[in-house]
Amino acid sequence: MVSPQVKFIVVGHHSRHKQALFLAETLGAVLLIDSGDHGANWNHRRALGWAACQSSRVVVLEDDAQPVSGFVELVADWLARFPDDMLSFYLGTGRPPQYQMQIAEQLIKADRIRCDYITLPRLIHGVCYSVPPQHIGRVFARWDSNKSADFAVGDAYGGSIIYPCWSLVDHADGEPVEHHPDAAPRTERRRAWRLL
Repeated sequence: MVSPQVKFIVVGHHSRHKQALFLAETLGAVLLIDSGDHGANWNHRRALGWAACQSSRVVVLEDDAQPVSGFVELVADWLARFPDDMLSFYLGTGRPPQYQMQIAEQLIKADRIRCDYITLPRLIHGVCYSVPPQHIGRVFARWDSNKSADFAVGDAYGGSIIYPCWSLVDHADGEPVEHHPDAAPRTERRRAWRLL
């Protein structure tokens, strides 16, 4: 059952239309398909444009997100706990490689102090996240269309991102459909560090 305080939107590539539609129907989400190969940056910006018009908090998911059981309720709990912060509900291995050591260190530290989340200075995954409504205008004003979608969103937000230590979605880790600006092949395993 969808919480009235939270709405969902799925961004998808036309080659994954069927799985994107299934995910959207499962969550009662709005679906935005990129049928013209505009790219993830373009589609995430469209999703945030829709989110800006909503009266409730919005969670953006990519078509290859795999929510855990009880996802909607868990998300609602995290958003109620951090109403003024940006949250990412996926913390992944492999990509981007320059953050993996920092993630490992932060997870170890969080375990030691019995904290259930970590923070990073940047959004490093666009798989599933939520920007606080009061900050969406700033994100639009600072948007960089030349960055990958995750970096465009997080850098425009300009603050620390909260990541639950146990991700609420996994990543299907199929063949990438996005042409990344760095042109580096995505060969690393891209799955959640820890899945709830």
